[in-house]
Amino acid sequence: MSDAKSTSGSAFDRRLFARVMAFVRPYRTVFWTMFALTILISGLGVVRPLLMGDMIDDYALTGDEHGLLVLTLVVIGLLVLEALVQFFQSYWTSWLGQAVTYDLRDTLYRKLMGFKLRYFDRTPIGTLVTRAISDIETIENIFSQGLLAIMGEVLKLVVVVVVMFVVNWKLALLSLLPIPVLLWATNIFKNSIRKSFQDVRTNVARLNAFVQEHIQGMSIVQAFGRERQEFGKFEAINAQHRAAHIRSVLAYSIFFPVVEILSAISLALLVWYGVKDVLSGVASFGDLFAFILFINMLFRPIRQLADRFNVLQMGMVGSERVFRVLDTEAAITDEGKMGTEGLKGDIRFRGVWFAYEDEDFVLKDISFDVEAGRTIALVGATGSGKSSVINVLSRAYEFQRGEVLVDGRDIRSYALPELRRSIGVVLQDVFLFSDTIHNNITLHDPSISREQVVEAAKAVGAHAFIERLPDGYDTDVKERGTMLSVGQRQLLAFIRAYVHRPRILVLDEATSSVDTMSEHLIQEATERITRDRTSIVIAHRLSTIQNADRILVLDKGKILEQGSHQELLARDGAYKRLYDLQFR
Repeated sequence: MSDAKSTSGSAFDRRLFARVMAFVRPYRTVFWTMFALTILISGLGVVRPLLMGDMIDDYALTGDEHGLLVLTLVVIGLLVLEALVQFFQSYWTSWLGQAVTYDLRDTLYRKLMGFKLRYFDRTPIGTLVTRAISDIETIENIFSQGLLAIMGEVLKLVVVVVVMFVVNWKLALLSLLPIPVLLWATNIFKNSIRKSFQDVRTNVARLNAFVQEHIQGMSIVQAFGRERQEFGKFEAINAQHRAAHIRSVLAYSIFFPVVEILSAISLALLVWYGVKDVLSGVASFGDLFAFILFINMLFRPIRQLADRFNVLQMGMVGSERVFRVLDTEAAITDEGKMGTEGLKGDIRFRGVWFAYEDEDFVLKDISFDVEAGRTIALVGATGSGKSSVINVLSRAYEFQRGEVLVDGRDIRSYALPELRRSIGVVLQDVFLFSDTIHNNITLHDPSISREQVVEAAKAVGAHAFIERLPDGYDTDVKERGTMLSVGQRQLLAFIRAYVHRPRILVLDEATSSVDTMSEHLIQEATERITRDRTSIVIAHRLSTIQNADRILVLDKGKILEQGSHQELLARDGAYKRLYDLQFR
């Protein structure tokens, strides 16, 4: 379902509303208290015009100054009470909205963390940011400006109309003559503004996705001189966002003057006819004054109702998009119960077939064994399936056929978090968070002490360069670690893997993007952290894997040959050709 698609065509969707209200259950006492205050406010607002009408008829016109003073004080007290109730109602409805969005955002983020990596491959990150931030904010407005506010305005309208007919049914009918036209105009406005708001939300998501992606890739844009072309794309999306906003502004600019004109017509009819009734003794000055206040109380809620319904509609649109993510079945199935305590790290692939898309297999009948504590290397051309082996082992993606065993047990029998904690990964593209070096290494794991981090840095050979940084281990590496070189980031990844003490270690192209000096340090670090650990090393540079216990040569998802470095050279096959290309 596209983002541009409407929820249901109406401002209120029962199914979505019921799902949102499920998050209100822990706060139902607050909700029903706010509901009661909403009813109280509706009643208090109607009492004031009646009292002021009595002030004119019973005290002002009769010259009863004492009675007029007492009733004035009563009206003032009523205003203070109404203001206090309004304060608590407004504060707690906003509090309720924030509490619901807090829980909903937690639920959404927990869901995102469990998704397969394939989901993130297909979905723009900026779109998910919009779902987790902006769309959930619109749901908060359902409570602070939408649902209870609509209930209060509708209730106030009903009470005002009933009281008007009780006081003087002729003046009431006359005052309500413009209402059908107002309701017709309100319906047109509501439909128009709903479509505009949906377009605004869609274009906000597109803007977020575009800006985030292109800021991250700004070095490529500038390197190839594509600033003008990429700005043109941004300008087009921005123009669509502006146009959607302008359509909503146009609707408001037409609707509000229409409401004011109809309100003035109603007031004019009331004065024209009401004065005659007063002069003829059918109505009193107090009735006429009260009806003038009633008209203001009548038209203002109707005008606000259009706004409220649009806020509610925006919340429905936002909730549909959020629940669409929550309903997505993209999580890795985690039915395993076994822990990994005492894991040795023995790995066996048996006839494994794996595809990222349908039947387009990138691994085809892969079988190999890695004994605990041994090192195996995977080599081959780009796209041969090396990284896919790692993705299958760590259950970042699910394989379709065959079986993968760790210590003789199916990897699906292990609890997924336990399995992943037992597999340390050092990737070619090291991701560092905008945080200190210490926190990037420990990932905020309180069980890892500063002494362990320093010890690991010394073992890897990175302690010296860390100490030279402005704040040592407390240096903020900035977003994605931009203040560090590629080699330095790679060394931090080695430390990160070392301190978490995994039983299985994966090194994915760990030296492919570094200089010769950094490569030497990383090779030494590799020897240290792979010692006595089951290790899988993926490498383009064959010099880094010559000491591996066994080397697998992959091509188009299949194992062409396997053996030690010397054995493969002696066979004069695919590995020998790769070796000759690099060294001769």
